[in-house]
Amino acid sequence: MAELRILDFHVRLAPVPRAADRLLELMDASGISRAVVCAGGTMPLAQLSRFLVEGGHIESDADNDAVLKACAGSGGRLLPFFFANPHRGPGHYRDRADEFRGVEISPAVHGVPLTDIRTARLVAAAGEVGHSVYTVCLERPGSRVADLVSLAGAHPEVTFVLGHAGIGNIDLYALESVAGLKNILLETSGGYTVVLREAVRQLGSDRVLFGSEAPIQHPEVELAKLRHAGISDEDRQKIAWRNAVRLLGLEEE
Repeated sequence: MAELRILDFHVRLAPVPRAADRLLELMDASGISRAVVCAGGTMPLAQLSRFLVEGGHIESDADNDAVLKACAGSGGRLLPFFFANPHRGPGHYRDRADEFRGVEISPAVHGVPLTDIRTARLVAAAGEVGHSVYTVCLERPGSRVADLVSLAGAHPEVTFVLGHAGIGNIDLYALESVAGLKNILLETSGGYTVVLREAVRQLGSDRVLFGSEAPIQHPEVELAKLRHAGISDEDRQKIAWRNAVRLLGLEEE
């Protein structure tokens, strides 16, 4: 198996002391060169878990300033994504978009459905500034994978990244649902190995991005999935590095 260059497309900056240093140390230990980082710790994990099951949301902003500070001190290894708040107008994102590499919109955190006009306005802003949109889907009205398909169809100029390999661990239905939308890519954290393998078969390896959800998931766990998915070295390198580099416009860096 060929040695991988790795760009982790999904890590979080935890609101703890030395968060950036800890993240870089974890990346070093796992052989990860660079990572897309977004604010974490918007609420306690137990609260988020309850919200995912029972519903609920917050309306406060994520700490995007902390993300920028961490990335600025990383020697280019950490790449900042803006965590948008749909409860505010799109201007709060648009006005700072040039400081970031992309944007996250999370129905799981802020509770605003993908079908909501507030989400559409943020997506339109992302299209204006050339950002990709990372999002997650939930098994609730307005935030299902089918709703992401509708949103992506209405904004063909924007590339969407479906986080956590869909909903749950074995969301092969998500692959079937997004297959026809070339502007939806799949990020792999959380899903079973079979989902990664089927994503390569159904979507093509050009539409799959490695992500770990570090630090709450150890990157080596997700890398083991990538290494044992039964795919070619060429596909593996696309997923681990090349696709993210292309999407983020890093080819010339």
